[in-house]
Amino acid sequence: MLKTKKFNLNKIKKILTEKGFVIKKKKNNFFLNDFKSFYFTALFSFALILVSTLIPLSVNIKDDINVSKSTIDNNSNVNFQKVLDGKSINQKSIDEGLDLENLFEDILSIEEVPTDTVRLSAATINQLFKDTKYSLDNVRKSKIVKPINLSLLPSEIRNIENTKKKKNLFIKIVLPLILEENNRIIIDRKKLFKILNKNMNSDSEKKWLNSKFKQYGVLNKDLSTLKVRMDIVPVSLAIAQAAKESGWGTSRFAIEGNALFGQWTWSGEGIKPAGTDSEEKHKVMKFKVLKASVRAYQRNLNTHGSYKDFRSERANMRDSDEELNSLILADYLDKYAATGKEYTKIIKQIIKQNNLQDFDKVKLLPSSFQLKNII
Repeated sequence: MLKTKKFNLNKIKKILTEKGFVIKKKKNNFFLNDFKSFYFTALFSFALILVSTLIPLSVNIKDDINVSKSTIDNNSNVNFQKVLDGKSINQKSIDEGLDLENLFEDILSIEEVPTDTVRLSAATINQLFKDTKYSLDNVRKSKIVKPINLSLLPSEIRNIENTKKKKNLFIKIVLPLILEENNRIIIDRKKLFKILNKNMNSDSEKKWLNSKFKQYGVLNKDLSTLKVRMDIVPVSLAIAQAAKESGWGTSRFAIEGNALFGQWTWSGEGIKPAGTDSEEKHKVMKFKVLKASVRAYQRNLNTHGSYKDFRSERANMRDSDEELNSLILADYLDKYAATGKEYTKIIKQIIKQNNLQDFDKVKLLPSSFQLKNII
């Protein structure tokens, strides 16, 4: 069994010295080492604090940049482009508010034009249609209507006992008027898209845009709102409402005031409905010519807050490249009459029973170069 020898430090030092090793006593640098350690620790801590401070700052700067960018992108031009591209947008910011100041200026201009209008008899009008070969059967086949513009309804229309003949006469009178106003809107709509597709616009184009903002009561010059409001009313829907509101042209308002659509007024010139209370201040708007009545009706549907859902659904159809469907759009006109949904049912019934959708794709024979481009 091996015995373990015990060595102390002095004995080991003596043995190493005899072997030729030089033994030096190491100086105690405890204080210096601790100072260096403290120095490096403090330096590292400072650097860490500095980095920790700068990182949130850079994040905040980045966030500020992103917020600024999103604010710039959120404007009417971008919204309008999203509409053109079929993308979803914030509907709350579109088609809001109405500037009434210049809303009916162009309608009043029709009223101010001096005319020597003569009310033609029903017999004379029927002969005119016969001479020009204007019949609804031909229209349904050819999809073309000649621009025969009558300013007044014949007073004898209320005496026509044959319902079919009375309806046909009424439709032939109002159809060119509705098509003419739709064409005017289509021309404006094409011009709007042309302007918006250009990088630079002329002063005349900017002036035209400003006039349309006023015409459609658009606040803050919002292009998305203008695009939604500047659109046609389907022919079948307009005929059906005119038929319902005027009794196929036989009502006192239609004969005396050229009021085809029964629009009310509280301040303008109008006809007091019979049987109303003396306290009732509303009247049915009257016009000098039928054309003004049609334009006022379209302006009403295209601007009034009660028909915002109608315009929204029409815009959805446009975005989906669908044909404007009068039977669907009629459902959104429940606020047009006090009877609400019952009113829309009647309008849809008139459209179906009289095959009015046959006229939705009808074109007005061009009387100008602009109209020729539409056909």
